Amino acid sequence: MRRVGRSWGRYPVTTEQVVTLLDRHAPLPQPDHGFALPIGNARSYGDSCLNDGGTLYAIRGLDRFIAFDPTTGILTCEAGVLFSDILDLVVPQGWFLPVTPGTRFITVGGAIANDVHGKNHHRAGTFGHHVLAFELLRTDGSRIRCSPDEQSDWFSATIGGLGLTGVITWATIALRRIASPWMSAESHRFANLDTFFELSQASNQDYEYTVSWIDCAAQGNALGRGLFSRANHAPNPSDAPASPPRQRIGVPVTPPLSLINPYSLRIFNWLYYHRQRKSVRHDTVHYQPFFYPLDGISDWNRIYGPKGFVQYQCVVPPTAAETTMRELVRTIGNEGGGSFLAVLKQFGAKPSCGLLSFPREGTTLALDFPLGDQRTLPLLDRLDAIVADVGGAVYPAKDARMSGPSFRKYYPSWEAFSRFIDPGLSSSFWRRVTE
Repeated sequence: MRRVGRSWGRYPVTTEQVVTLLDRHAPLPQPDHGFALPIGNARSYGDSCLNDGGTLYAIRGLDRFIAFDPTTGILTCEAGVLFSDILDLVVPQGWFLPVTPGTRFITVGGAIANDVHGKNHHRAGTFGHHVLAFELLRTDGSRIRCSPDEQSDWFSATIGGLGLTGVITWATIALRRIASPWMSAESHRFANLDTFFELSQASNQDYEYTVSWIDCAAQGNALGRGLFSRANHAPNPSDAPASPPRQRIGVPVTPPLSLINPYSLRIFNWLYYHRQRKSVRHDTVHYQPFFYPLDGISDWNRIYGPKGFVQYQCVVPPTAAETTMRELVRTIGNEGGGSFLAVLKQFGAKPSCGLLSFPREGTTLALDFPLGDQRTLPLLDRLDAIVADVGGAVYPAKDARMSGPSFRKYYPSWEAFSRFIDPGLSSSFWRRVTE
């Protein structure tokens, strides 16, 4: 089946042949159109999950649980299982994902291929740190069982390897124990970036999860103001409802123009910042709205209009974090750019397992930019230069436009990684940054 392809950012638009995989024991079908690429639930923002003119191996058909031990929290499942499926199974039994990004609608295979991170990186590292083993199916029919102790070089190449080393058929992961589905959370309203760094430093010791929303439109003394959230898993409150309230809102159609512009952004950010009247708010909240606030809005990516958007996520090292973040936020604000969901947080010092993994010690900033604005791509090039100058990096899973020289500077191990690429696999992203 041929399809018009889009990632979650709805940019770029590609055309691919899609082959759905249904049996993890079966060999891979040979592609009719050029190279192939495994794809999960297409929640990457750019073209790392796209393969223009080629074939996609859709792994969502590999959606079976294989084994789960509720006494140890060790789970084995096929690579197409969604995080939401895992949570539905394990949370009632007192377990939780060790690391999760801001959406639960991603596959296990995609989480490994992008070595995803979450609000607890300073404690738990990346998802790859909690992967115990997986099977890699190559296009020549060979199968490689990988773990930290078995074929460890293939293990390292595949974690964060963007799906290019082979098709992950199944994986075993270690979950973390929880007492309930509830979170004991605090939200601190802070005045500027200086206060963000103070709150981060003070929170890392006692809080497993930390993250901040910032007002990317604020300038001057309010540069980088926002809301700092920190939380731990909580015991089950006596008055808690049996399940969280279901949100049933969505974006039914794509508007002809992006709803995100300098005027709407400034208004939204002002209202969002001032919605919390107290300097500190304490809440007991269900895990779903805490970890996945946008999952309650179906098709929210449509608000950026028919041209879509790009997400920009970078990380800069600790020695340059405060100065560089001020420069980045000031540059974005001066252009009237940014998004209604600008996320700022700290990464911990634990090195990632993967050769091409994005997370590393430092401060990370993520924003969305509408592509209807002609200033967007030149602005992102300027941000790239700022990040590269201090030895930072940009996240491939959220990129649709970084240059090849920038990628190779961010990821100097790319040549070592290239030796592990399956000769039958490629992606639009990889061709763009290496050719």
